[in-house]
Parts: sequence; structure tokens; C-alpha cells
Amino acid sequence: MEVLFCWTLLLSLLCGICRSRASHKPSCGYPPSQWCRSLEIAIECEVQKQCLELNSTKPNSDVPALEVTLYYESLCPGCRAFLTEQLFPTWTMLKDIMKVHLVPYGNAEERQNSVICQHGENECLGNMLESCIIHAVDHVAFQIIYCMESSSDVLKAAQLCLQLYAPSVRWETISSCATGAVGRSLMHKNAVKTRFLEPAHTHVPWVTFNGEYRDDWEDGAMSSLFSLVCSLYKGAQPPACTGVQKKLDRSFCLRL
Repeated sequence: MEVLFCWTLLLSLLCGICRSRASHKPSCGYPPSQWCRSLEIAIECEVQKQCLELNSTKPNSDVPALEVTLYYESLCPGCRAFLTEQLFPTWTMLKDIMKVHLVPYGNAEERQNSVICQHGENECLGNMLESCIIHAVDHVAFQIIYCMESSSDVLKAAQLCLQLYAPSVRWETISSCATGAVGRSLMHKNAVKTRFLEPAHTHVPWVTFNGEYRDDWEDGAMSSLFSLVCSLYKGAQPPACTGVQKKLDRSFCLRL
């Protein structure tokens, strides 16, 4: 019920923005997920009023966001389910109090100048593509990777997902990265991050919070990541966590 309420609240806010924009039909080259990313984009898409109202519900706190890091592999069924059904929806609702880091490597193994992936060469390519996407377009990388992982074919969806969320980035930039020295360097960095986990990972998906892993946290993340993030965040709880809508401050000129 808690998650359902929050999804309803979020969708109502977004739908309000969409309805307002549709009524004006302005020229806007950004997907809806980017309309409130900056004032310039909001003005171009003619939704600055709605974005200001949406931003007013963000927590006003000096407490840093909760760092949630997912160690995973691109074709692992369990990883795909966790990313698409738990991590992305939770981040969509709680992005003001959590920051997501993705490390696509998982149970792969570095052997001399090559990498052996648990689910074969396609998974290595998927890991490499997603690493290059994170490297090239960090601000929308999570949306692109969610788009890929939620599709029926992760690899075939990559180019379309990139075009949808980062239309200014050429596919050749990502594909050349994935097949070149930059991609290999990124994959090695992911291998090092994964290899030096403490405690060592025994499976994926493997999730850490502020760099720490605990069995009870993993149990909570797998069953209800949303509730766990709300409980671990040390700052003031946002409306999504409490289920209470924040009343916006407004001024009026009264009719005399």
C-alpha cells in the first residue's frame, strides 16, 4: 500500500506536468524525465511552474543522500529483476535522498587480456555497453540502463534507449567505447571495485549502502528497498516516505 500510494502521488505530479505541456504543444526536444533537470529545460518545455512546485517538496536538509551501489551483471535474471522492479522505482520516488551507483561486472573474471562473463560473450558486451553509457552520459545513465534491462533483448534495445534519453549522444561513441581501450579500462575498474568488496561478494545482485554490506540490509532490499532506504536515510523524511503530502507555500491577493 505504501509503495502504491507513492507511485500514485508521483504519477499525479508527472501527469499534471504532461497535461499542461500537451495543452500548449510547445517545441521541446527533451523526454519528460528531463523536463525539470534545469531551469533552462523547464522554460523551453514550458513547465517551469510545475517544476518549481515539484521541487518545493524536496527535503531541505544538509544530510547527504544515501549512497546505494549495485554490483550486477547485465544478463543475470535476478539482477535485471532487482534493477527494474526495486531499484529504479525506488530511485524514481526517492531520488532526493538516495544516489545510485551501478557497477556492471558481477561474477565475471579477468584472465590476462580478456574477461570471462558468467552468461557468455553477450553479457560481456552488455556490461561494456552499460559501463560506457555511465561514463559518457552519467546524468541519464540510469534511465538508459533501466530501459535496456527492462526490454526483452538488452543488447538490441541499447541504441534505441540511448536515442530516447540522450539524443545528442551518437551511438558510435558508445559502440566504439565498448569495443576499444576505453571500454576495457572501464571494465577493469569495475573488476577492481568488485574484487575488493568487503565482505567479498558471493552472488549478484549485491547491494551496499554508504559502502557497507549487511545480510539484514540485503534481506530488506530484496523485499522492500523503498522502506529500507527511508529507514536508513538520516535526514528529514520526504513526503514519499511518510505518505503525507507537503502543503505548498502560496501567497494570494485577496478580493476586497
